Amino acid sequence: MADIFDLFAKISKENTVKVKAPVEWLIVGLGNPGRDYVNTRHNAGFMAIDSLAKKKGITVDRSRFKALTAECEIAGKGTLLMLPQTYMNLSGEAVREAAQFYKIAPDHILVLSDDINLDVGRMRLRENGSDGGQKGLRSIITLMGFDNFPRLRIGVGKKPHPDMELADWVLSRFNENEMKQLSKLFDIAANCVELYVAGKRDEAVRVCNAKHELF
Repeated sequence: MADIFDLFAKISKENTVKVKAPVEWLIVGLGNPGRDYVNTRHNAGFMAIDSLAKKKGITVDRSRFKALTAECEIAGKGTLLMLPQTYMNLSGEAVREAAQFYKIAPDHILVLSDDINLDVGRMRLRENGSDGGQKGLRSIITLMGFDNFPRLRIGVGKKPHPDMELADWVLSRFNENEMKQLSKLFDIAANCVELYVAGKRDEAVRVCNAKHELF
């Protein structure tokens, strides 16, 4: 029969709760909340975060900081995944609250957003810059007071007709072929996020900005 002290030690070890790494990164996906916006072009950031969370075996569903959130580790770093629930134009409110709470520096706030200037299947990772007309990025820049945070832009394609309202285009849904491309692209995006958080920033930019064969 096993020694009683060995048994107690085993039970104690099994019941030990692993201490989470403190949050030192925010990974933010931009989009609009609600069923009406699921799989729309403006929600590419939301979709990328959901894909990343799925790879981590978690769900982004805890309501905090005017956002749905989930904690995880990326490259060994404590990370908060965020889906702001303020609607696109006010995304900065959620990011500001979380950044102030955790005292996160600008270069540790990685934002994933849609970009109408890139074709579906393309991405662009930059470490700073203007909002480029993206209203969620504009809100973050305005409310945070800086633009030197990294952003991963996900191509959603240009509007098909010059006379089409931009709002109608970004709120339209991806077609089946585009969704297949995005499914593979988000795997690459997750790898880029991992590289970037790990400090391999040049490699992350190279991988992200490359033209990928998705079929």
